[in-house]
Amino acid sequence: MKQVVQAASGGSVRVVDVPVPVIGPTEVLVATAATIVSAGTERAVTELARASLVAKARARPDLVRKVAAKARTDGLGSAVRTVRERLGSDVPLGYSGCGQVVEVGSAVAGIRPGDLVATGGAGRANHAEYQSVPGLLCARVPDEVEPAAAAFATIAAIALHGLRLAEVGPGSRVAVVGLGLVGQLAARLALASGCDVVGIDLAELPLATARAAGVSAHAEAGEATTAAVLDWSRGRGADAVLVCAAGRSAKPVMRATAIARDRAPLVVVGDVGLDLARTPFYEKELTLRFARSYGPGRYERSYEEWGVDYPAGQVRWTEGRNQEAVLDLLAAGRLQVDDLVTHAYPIDEAPAAYQLVAARTEPYLAIRFDYPPPSTRPNLTAESASSAESASSVPSVGSATSADSGAPSGPRARVRIPRQRGARVTAAATRRGSRVGWIGAGGFSGSVLLPAFRAAGFDQFVTVASAGGRSARAFADRHGFAGAVAGADAVLDDDDIDVVVIATPHATHADLAVRALARGRHVWCEKPLALTIDDLDRVERAAAQGGGALVVGYNRRFSPALVAARAALDHRTGPLSTVYRVAAGPVPDGHWYHDRVQGGRLLGEVCHFVDACAALAGSPVEAVAALAGRDGELLLASDLTVSLRHVDGSLSTIAYSCARPRTARKEQVEALAGDRHVQLDDYRELVVDGQVRWRGAQDKGHREAAAAFLRMCRGGDTSLTADLLASSRATLAAADALGVDSAVAVDPAHGVGSVHGVDSTHGVDPAHGVDPAHGVDSAHAVDPALPVALS
Repeated sequence: MKQVVQAASGGSVRVVDVPVPVIGPTEVLVATAATIVSAGTERAVTELARASLVAKARARPDLVRKVAAKARTDGLGSAVRTVRERLGSDVPLGYSGCGQVVEVGSAVAGIRPGDLVATGGAGRANHAEYQSVPGLLCARVPDEVEPAAAAFATIAAIALHGLRLAEVGPGSRVAVVGLGLVGQLAARLALASGCDVVGIDLAELPLATARAAGVSAHAEAGEATTAAVLDWSRGRGADAVLVCAAGRSAKPVMRATAIARDRAPLVVVGDVGLDLARTPFYEKELTLRFARSYGPGRYERSYEEWGVDYPAGQVRWTEGRNQEAVLDLLAAGRLQVDDLVTHAYPIDEAPAAYQLVAARTEPYLAIRFDYPPPSTRPNLTAESASSAESASSVPSVGSATSADSGAPSGPRARVRIPRQRGARVTAAATRRGSRVGWIGAGGFSGSVLLPAFRAAGFDQFVTVASAGGRSARAFADRHGFAGAVAGADAVLDDDDIDVVVIATPHATHADLAVRALARGRHVWCEKPLALTIDDLDRVERAAAQGGGALVVGYNRRFSPALVAARAALDHRTGPLSTVYRVAAGPVPDGHWYHDRVQGGRLLGEVCHFVDACAALAGSPVEAVAALAGRDGELLLASDLTVSLRHVDGSLSTIAYSCARPRTARKEQVEALAGDRHVQLDDYRELVVDGQVRWRGAQDKGHREAAAAFLRMCRGGDTSLTADLLASSRATLAAADALGVDSAVAVDPAHGVGSVHGVDSTHGVDPAHGVDPAHGVDSAHAVDPALPVALS
């Protein structure tokens, strides 16, 4: 399908061919009929992309701080690779559209294939022939509303949310500063609500358009304009002011203070500067509010991604219900938008629209992209993987009828980017680890994992997949993959692929690994392999039955520093005592570490350190205990301690903290055994008994881990898999242990308040896993000779 993108590194806006996205349970696949360009927002995106690195840094100091922190933690080279990977990506444009439903996720209510819906969401309702949109950001379009008008719903919802924050009603005097597209819609929505509206702008086109809609519009002329507004408001000033301008200057906000009445709310809807003077706000006791996009639910994962709606009795106007309100006003004829369209382009000519926006060679308000009927769109092949209904015809904007435009048959239309195939190699020739299919096109894949695979000797990269398809296409172009697809199925079902790399969100790992292993593929799965014992059992069975090699991305055991440390401890006398300290640093609230669906920090990162301790001791874990800090849910704890007892009697303690002092490197390991003393400094230096044994650039073992996987794919020893599975089971046991109230309470004034000698560890059988039903006193005897059954 065709999609409009802007390269993050700059250059012109392009129309590219990408796979049709694959939807999840809470999403809807829509064949687009029309989208509206939000000129202010999209111009800001394209201008930032085209800016120099210095200008980008000035505009986004938050990202500069992240890069600096990564350089301190992972080294300058790693930070540079990450930045290059980010700059090599494409940014999708657009967020407001309309189209016909092709497929509906299983958890979406009230929408069916064939429905005409308004769509919203940055990164979702893009300028693209097909959109994958959260169900709660799709609103059914009334029969009275044409697709071209319905495409305004999300942009108009921004204006409506700002108006709601102003808390105005019939008879209120509302001023709108900035009469661009959002300002025009805000003014018309205020008029439809029974308000009197005055608008201020600098340009003639927006002023004339606003006047034609019934707005008292004035060209900005300083005191003269202020006097006109005061006269219009009977000398009181506006009851509310919506600032819908865009730009770096704070003048629009300060202008609002001059025309507002005493104690009026000022609502900032546009992206403006905020270098404000206090005095005008103080003298009138003004309230300054900021409208967050389309309304409640915006940027909330539970609403947008998981499909959890807010009860109407608690939150009447969510972003989705604001869309519905706009559509109802359009259907009733109380809101008109057709005259706002000054330019319309077929999607193929989208770059011309952005040239107009950038150069401003002629005035414009709304710019619309029109899309051909789905039946005329190239590179579409019908799939019948599920029993969802076929969509009915999709009306193309401007057509008299929709009878001549059929939607693609089957539940999902997907683009497969053509690629050159070599001679077909059958499974009977055995899978030699030559042809790689990659699932997941994120930054880690491009900056760390893929370079490690190339350095290890993998050289035939066949297909890369991502859920949306767009990032897969960009990833394939950057990294030399022959093809790009949307969804994992196309990789798993391709017999030309004998190695599958899984680098997707954590909750998908186990299922993808089981499916790939069952097809006889060799599988590299990034950690964690599974989020439950049951899922880990399924993976293990699939590995035993499928015959392919299985490796989990526990790379630290392959780092030169840890390998050297292990060698130094080979002849130790007595068990090992290890302390592994991790200064992981904080993560933002929206990070997936805070998402219980993805397993949190323990299952998602501490698993690395559990495996590293097992590798250093040279002995699997037989029992675990864990404590979490008091903040948040147990599984999502940011600070925790995990204690491990290994089969040979060694003990390991992992102290994991979300702190990151500037003077502290991320990972420090200290181990004692008999007369040996080992210190490992963030995989940059190893000191044994006071002598530097290894020193170099930080190396966490990614390349050597990939090389070990390649050897396994080509017939080498596969015993490593048992160790990796054992570490995965130990980590899951630690997660279970977090929920056991096994800590001994201490009253500082009266001593210990608990019975001594309670065995509160969770036993781990490296071959068979944890039996959590035993609860406290659940240590299990382990037969180290009993292997994991793998063929």
